[in-house]
Amino acid sequence: MLTSVDPDLIRALGDPLRLRIVTLLARETLCTTHLIEETGAKQTNLSNHLKVLREAGLVETEPCGRFTYYRLRPEVLAGLSGQFAELAASARGAAGNKRACP
Repeated sequence: MLTSVDPDLIRALGDPLRLRIVTLLARETLCTTHLIEETGAKQTNLSNHLKVLREAGLVETEPCGRFTYYRLRPEVLAGLSGQFAELAASARGAAGNKRACP
């Protein structure tokens, strides 16, 4: 059965900086300081983007002393990947379907 793709996840990944953050977190768990160094973003800007990623369920936090570490939730990306795979399979199956114009 075809499921719909979560629009919050698509929106969260639709921003180039957020996609860069996700790419960095796919390699390792990083704190805000690391992410600022890697992206060159200002802390307030980065914090806003991390909030969007957290609210979309893509990242989770881990407090460590005075730092907060961010970790990617691979199961969320895997679920999104599965939803896109379903869409692709549906599109392949529907390639010959064409609705007549009135």
